[in-house]
Amino acid sequence: MRVIQVVASVTDEAAGPSYSVPRLSASVARAGASVDLFTIGPARDVASDGVVQTSFAQDLAQVPGAKRLWLSSEMRRSLFHEARHAEILHMHGLWLMPNIYPADAARAARKPLVISPRGMLGAPALRFSPLKKRAFWRVLQERAALSASLMHATSEAEFEDIRAYGLTNPVAIIPNGVDLPPVSGVTRRRSRTVLSLGRIHPKKGLDTLVRAWARLGGRAEGWRLRIVGPSEVGHAEKLRGLASDLNLATVDIEGPLFGDDKLAAYRQADLFVLPTQHENFAMTVAEALAAQLPVISSKGAPWSGLERERCGWWIDHGDEPLAAALAHALALPIDELAAMGNRGRDWMEREYSWNRVGREMFEAYRWLVLKGPPPSTVRL
Repeated sequence: MRVIQVVASVTDEAAGPSYSVPRLSASVARAGASVDLFTIGPARDVASDGVVQTSFAQDLAQVPGAKRLWLSSEMRRSLFHEARHAEILHMHGLWLMPNIYPADAARAARKPLVISPRGMLGAPALRFSPLKKRAFWRVLQERAALSASLMHATSEAEFEDIRAYGLTNPVAIIPNGVDLPPVSGVTRRRSRTVLSLGRIHPKKGLDTLVRAWARLGGRAEGWRLRIVGPSEVGHAEKLRGLASDLNLATVDIEGPLFGDDKLAAYRQADLFVLPTQHENFAMTVAEALAAQLPVISSKGAPWSGLERERCGWWIDHGDEPLAAALAHALALPIDELAAMGNRGRDWMEREYSWNRVGREMFEAYRWLVLKGPPPSTVRL
């Protein structure tokens, strides 16, 4: 089976699809498919992990309005040619031209199309540039979405977003996987750290985290809060201003970390916090758990299993619920927090390995090609 995966870009290390789409492609290849990954960037062909990645030039890259659409006539031509020789086309994301080309090519070649919205149908995401998205939907995206043989949701919450948007396509609910770093036997340090890592954007609820930290007062003595990630729409400066207004000397707001530096940040922390308004999956929660960190997550992220697996807290939105969860966590003995982190690591290894994800996606593809009863991941 030949599968063509399509995503606008994999160059932004802070963006979830830059991590999840190449990993998914490699896991599907290990499951037995021949996989091509089409993206936009410096023109090149690279073979890695059983996947041939082809990058196409972007048209009108110097024109501000056109640049944001990620136009590529080269990608479009190649998709129309290669779709005839593939069994499945799978595109990731919405609202860009690489989220239209695969639908047109699949329709012309009469091949099944799979769409992974990657959280872009969630209510908070739809509130950003709503007029542009409505226009794009009516002109281009709606036809592409309705033509999909299968939608892919990474969580039950994203499945509900897809249905709430009025789409009735079959949906495969298959989570992202997570890379599992070596198990750490390092004892947590004397200086205790709460970490929140990811994009510094208003939808992440980080202002709520700063205000909740201020509520702790003396209960946070001996602890520091690190907020780490790339700033978007000037939000890091707003958070620094808020921390200054609240006289918080133990809050550090830092730039992004990648690779070994990011893993070191997880390793050096005692607790991870994600107070987000909405996520389709929240890759950083999985990464933190894989690095043996207990997690506090708002109910904006689909991680109710934190409490079932006894490795964290899944809480309501707001300063007060977050402050209460933080106070509880910070009062726990260091060994108890470490035990929670170990249970989280076991959970990631058991249910979120990329090999399992690849097998489940391969079965969904095979169902589209061969028909028959749908696999257990698919909701009709």
